[in-house]
Amino acid sequence: MPLGTLDRTPPPFFRQGPSALTKLALFSALAVFLMAADTRFAMTQPLRAAVATALLPVQRALQVPVDLVAGGGQYLQGLRTALTAASAARAELASQSLRAAQVERLTDENNRLRALLELRPALQVKSTSAQVMYEAADPFSRKLFIDRGAANGLVLGSPVINEAGVLGQVTRLYPLSAVVTLLTDRDAAIPVLNARTRQRNAAYGGVEGGMELRFVAGNADVQVGDTLTTSGVDGIYPPGLKVGQVTRVDRRVDTGFARILVTPSAVIDDVRYLLVLEPVGAQMTPRPEPDPPPERPVKAKGTKR
Repeated sequence: MPLGTLDRTPPPFFRQGPSALTKLALFSALAVFLMAADTRFAMTQPLRAAVATALLPVQRALQVPVDLVAGGGQYLQGLRTALTAASAARAELASQSLRAAQVERLTDENNRLRALLELRPALQVKSTSAQVMYEAADPFSRKLFIDRGAANGLVLGSPVINEAGVLGQVTRLYPLSAVVTLLTDRDAAIPVLNARTRQRNAAYGGVEGGMELRFVAGNADVQVGDTLTTSGVDGIYPPGLKVGQVTRVDRRVDTGFARILVTPSAVIDDVRYLLVLEPVGAQMTPRPEPDPPPERPVKAKGTKR
């Protein structure tokens, strides 16, 4: 082979370009420039947005199998939960149907007995729905501000309840708002009736975040778990509303009274909507005024006894 036809260029592996130090300096400077440009002038933001837009379909396509696996597990779990809830709802519906039939029968029986005894019909308590605006900032009291007031027909002393039981009482009234003193306030008190023993008492607030029955004899028939309801004898609260449950009974030897703690039925810290009832006394016949004392005859002057 003639020597003139040989390729005398070095192979690519042996080609010498810029030195490694030169490349390091060049690329370091380029990296610093790109970082500074991105931080100060946001020059790479359009490029970043274009790359993200181009890769979005790929990301979604790769996310589909993961979503299918996770969604399939959640679907099966949700289906199992829904079937369990449906079974519980059917059982509760059957129980409520039985209770509704019993309530209807008892209502008819009550109406017949009232007609037989010529008693006046039960009072129909009027109610007004309200929403809690905020809680009073005073740390030593438990009061709520609601968005209904005198313009909505509220009066002082109106009972306040929710679906769980009695919450408190309207103690301050404004034209468009009102203040509700809760049962756990230290100045609150409510007459109660023990649903098991039918004994009346009074529950006072401000004791360990709940209420307390005071002046109860040490040998009184009160047990843990007894349900307390409104007695209806105060002319404010309708009878039969849930107030609380006895959670602790301390029968002290050194005194003649027992210390009885009560937990309110209504969860006061999680109240959003409530009902304000008309006081029962507003529907009752007002008490007749006492007859004035008879006038004593005036004796004429100069008469002898």
